Amino acid sequence: MGDMNYSHFTLGVEEEYMVLDPHTRELKSHEQKIVLEGQKIIKDKVKAEMHQAVVEVGTDICRNIDEAFKDVATLRGTIAQIAGDLGLWVGASGTHPFSHWEHQLITDHARYNEIVNELQEAARSNLIFGLHVHVGMEDRRMAMHIANTARYFLPHVYALSTNSPFWEGRLTGYKSFRTKVFDKFPRTGIPDFFESIEAYENYVNLLIKTNCIDNAKKIWWDLRVHPFFNTVEFRICDVPLTVNETISIAALFQAICAKIYKLRSQNLNFMMYQRSVINENKWRASRYGIDGALIDFGKETEVNTRALIYELMDFVDDVVDDLGSRHAINHIHTIFEQGTGADRQLAVYQETNSLASVVDYIHDQFLLA
Repeated sequence: MGDMNYSHFTLGVEEEYMVLDPHTRELKSHEQKIVLEGQKIIKDKVKAEMHQAVVEVGTDICRNIDEAFKDVATLRGTIAQIAGDLGLWVGASGTHPFSHWEHQLITDHARYNEIVNELQEAARSNLIFGLHVHVGMEDRRMAMHIANTARYFLPHVYALSTNSPFWEGRLTGYKSFRTKVFDKFPRTGIPDFFESIEAYENYVNLLIKTNCIDNAKKIWWDLRVHPFFNTVEFRICDVPLTVNETISIAALFQAICAKIYKLRSQNLNFMMYQRSVINENKWRASRYGIDGALIDFGKETEVNTRALIYELMDFVDDVVDDLGSRHAINHIHTIFEQGTGADRQLAVYQETNSLASVVDYIHDQFLLA
């Protein structure tokens, strides 16, 4: 069945990095210097974020996972270099181990001022760092079908990305506390199922018409058909410590899309599950990462999370060679051996009893290929 054309499943990867003071290991405002310097080299691939200690980068549209790897590695290298020249560090973790949001400055920009004005403390405390993966779609109708179906697998991939076990100097007991912070925002979490792309667009238009939002970018779900591009955007993951982890997660999202597309072209549909059911798995993934059990709703039983992720890898296995991403998907085995970012952060903390050492570890992992 190698005659399927998956070339429209292009990739775009966005990552948010933390800017650190090398002496105190606290989050530090870079006064947009990293962005201004970065724009000279990588143009609009680097952006300011709401908090001044955050730098956001985004790749070009990548034709395949190898291009995405090169782009993400280059972006990380460039930002680390610029930060270093300014006497700063950068790192990738879903939350900072101990910095408090109250001490962090907000970027002075109309859009952010407006969000802070509306959302107040929910916005000011939203000091978190995510990974967004865009997968290109041939049209918006297919994008909606794929988004509806892919919802089921969000917790599985999220478990692999868990990388935020600390919040404000506390051991949270979660593998990913980042989503708990973000849950304070409206229009977050696992989205509902939409009957059609028209139903989704009607929903967006209703919210705009009634002044709930001024544009569709204020829908912050864990996955969305992008309001302006023909992509499905996966937004559930913590930003991972390393490039390889980011790329293996991006490859898995791409493969899920290609597999659903392949099934659809054979007139096969995957079961659609309710948001309330998928949420049970999301909660487990955030609490236990890859070390717990998720629910297999088809069999109506709890299953070891790693076993379910292996099952997901089997499910997409027949599309990864066509996508050219087998090596990236294979890195998931390494994540199972070494643990997710959260597991490794916790291991450093158990060994050193020092959150500063955890920050050092986050910084050291940033440029690992």
